[in-house]
Amino acid sequence: MRDLGHARFWLLKPRGFAARSRAMSQIDAIPRQRPVLIAGPTASGKSALALRIAETGGGVIVNADAIQVFDCWRVLTARPSSEDEARAPHLLFGHVPCDFAYSVGHWLREVADILQGDARPIIVGGTGLYFRALTEGLADIPPTPPEIRARADAVVHEKGLAALLADLDAETAARIDRQNPMRVQRAWEVQQATGRGLAAWQDDTPPPLLPLADTVPLLVQADKDWLNARIARRFDAMLDQGALNEARALLPRWDPTLPAAKAIGAPELIAHLQGHMSLDQARAAATIATRQFAKRQRTWFRARMGGWTPIDAATL
Repeated sequence: MRDLGHARFWLLKPRGFAARSRAMSQIDAIPRQRPVLIAGPTASGKSALALRIAETGGGVIVNADAIQVFDCWRVLTARPSSEDEARAPHLLFGHVPCDFAYSVGHWLREVADILQGDARPIIVGGTGLYFRALTEGLADIPPTPPEIRARADAVVHEKGLAALLADLDAETAARIDRQNPMRVQRAWEVQQATGRGLAAWQDDTPPPLLPLADTVPLLVQADKDWLNARIARRFDAMLDQGALNEARALLPRWDPTLPAAKAIGAPELIAHLQGHMSLDQARAAATIATRQFAKRQRTWFRARMGGWTPIDAATL
């Protein structure tokens, strides 16, 4: 059991109606002025939890999902519906053009402005890096020039990721996730652009905007089988609600290098529209990709969010 502010929370186990009632009563007891952070894997019910807290205790729901910021995807990224947005204030959802290279630095600056307001923030999403930057600080690294990013892309294409890793300083190479191509390329670009390793920049990180100790940090956890079944149902629902039409609207300007192209399911739906696979094949491939993404999220959260209060998704 953890004591956060004036509210107490337990690791919640699914035991039917009684467990759900207990979970809701604990959630409703969150102090009304205390900022709330809600992280968890995709399809685990984070948005519904944020809405519940906003409606019962007040506050503004702030997006912490790197793909839900883009204006071209609502259905495919499970952004809150217009009906949900009418029930409580929502910020940083769908406000960025699909061809804009939005970064954690952009997000953090926008959140800094929100924190100056009067409304209690309820920050919700599945992008762990956003929460880490918010609660631990973010190094003020200059933007990567386009020509250096183009060089990095060329190196990866011609020689593979190992060539970028070989150029990194030892401290950075030891610290980053070497299995994550985006993280490796980002480290290489920073070193090439600034002459300093990413690790050195990280060591000069300023104080966090919102220390974890000043929040109620909730980590929604889900059993793998429970979540996988939910992911499959949700993608079918996305197709019914117009996800394919969203992909069709983007098709004339589709570019797989766009930040918005990283939306789970987008490459598969575009491939279907281009005639490379059937809709059933696209559905199956997108469902698998979503399950794999959720697994990576769970691994990341488990390794880096030990101080967060766990909430069982099945009780929400």
